[in-house]
Order: sequence, then C-alpha cells, then structure tokens
Amino acid sequence: MQDWKSCIDLSHPCWDGYRVYIRRLADDRFPAPGDLSRLLLPGQANENGEPIRFRPAAELPGADYEKHIFESGEVSTRENSWHDLFNALAWCRFPALKSAMNAVHHAHLHEAGDGRRGSRRDALTLLDESGVIVISSEEKLLEALANRDWQRAFVQYRDAWAGTGVMVCGHAILEKFLEPYKALTAHALFIPQRDPLCAADLDSRLARRLLNGDLLKTTRDLSPLPLMGIPGWWRGGGQDEAFYADKTVFRPPRTRE
Repeated sequence: MQDWKSCIDLSHPCWDGYRVYIRRLADDRFPAPGDLSRLLLPGQANENGEPIRFRPAAELPGADYEKHIFESGEVSTRENSWHDLFNALAWCRFPALKSAMNAVHHAHLHEAGDGRRGSRRDALTLLDESGVIVISSEEKLLEALANRDWQRAFVQYRDAWAGTGVMVCGHAILEKFLEPYKALTAHALFIPQRDPLCAADLDSRLARRLLNGDLLKTTRDLSPLPLMGIPGWWRGGGQDEAFYADKTVFRPPRTRE
C-alpha cells in the first residue's frame, strides 16, 4: 500500500507518542513485521525474558496468541493489517505495560472454563483493544468522568483538560481514528497523579501495579469515555452546548430500578 501514512491524521492528539515511530517507517510501502521489529527498544523482552519481535501470522498457524508471545516473544502479526500495525506500535510505546498484560494473561489462561477468559482477562482485553489512560491531578474532573457527568467533565471543568494527559493504548481505538466519528468511545483507566510523569515512568509504574495485582481486576475498573468530548479532539465542528447535549453520544449512566 503506497502512501499509507496519508490515511493517518498525525496532527490529531490521539497520535501523541506514536508519531515518532510512524515517521521512522517507510512511506512507500505498508510496514511488514520485520520493519516493525526494528522499531522496538534494543533488547526489549517480555516478562519471561524472551526478546520481543513481530512474526508474520502466516508462519504461526494455530498458535495460541498470548501463550505464544509469553513463551517465545513472537507477536503474531498479519501483513497489511492496520489492526496489527497499531498493536505493534502500542508494543513500542508501552513496552512494559504490554509485556505485563501478556504475563497476566498467561498466568490466568486456565482459570476460566467454557472458553471464557475470566474477569481479569476480560478487563485486560478491553484495555488492550479499546483502552485509554487518563492521568490528571484534577480529582473533580476524574470524578465527573467516572460518574458520566459529561456536562461537568467537558463543559464546567473544560480548563482542567489542559493539565490532563490522555494516552491511547488500545490498538482498535487507533484503527478507528482512520475514520473517526462523533460517538467513538473508549474504555478509560483513570490515574490520579499530582506530580508529572514521563511516558517511560508511567509505563513502568502501570506495569508494576498490574503485575502486583492491584490494578485492573475487573471490567468495572474501566469507564466509558466518549473521546470526541475531549477539548480539541472533535474535528467535525464546534464543541458547543448542542454538541454536548447529544445523548446518543454523551449517554447518562443507567439508573437502577
């Protein structure tokens, strides 16, 4: 696929942290697994000590995805797949977190029956596919988001977003930003943090908490977040009162009967 980068609006904030990797890839052909492996940190390995590398999926027929990554370090990657490209970029941006998620997946592989993942693995899958990390010292903003009080979160506390970081870690969300739409919603992990953290420190801290078992135990630890409500994230027009009044996007929490 020639000129594949033209499909990505790199000016959008969702690509923060990913631009450096995308720009290192060739413009004239879609990245192959080998190209993506060259983006990894020198010596980057998983929690089992195996070097991470991206391997064409056609060479790994029938491999158990998470088990194979943990035991070999090889990440099955379909060629010419946007979804798998963005998964590889997430491995580059969040090396410790991705390795920790894989290790926890592997540790819980046999806990659930009937082909189900179990609550911990369900939560990991949501974060891995459709997750964003919201880190802020503004506790009132995080509380409003958790309560789905969209008017407070996006209108009343609008200025608080200037000091709030939103990092997309879900590769399916990145894929959706190829053709973004107003109702695009992620599963958010809220991290209260008063002191600023660099990306590497945040990655390491989240990985440690995940491995220690005190982070992301069930899907209830994640909250829906309509991403286009974030100031500056919607490019299809203004974010005025009518925009936020759209209940098909900014849905109130369900009431208990």
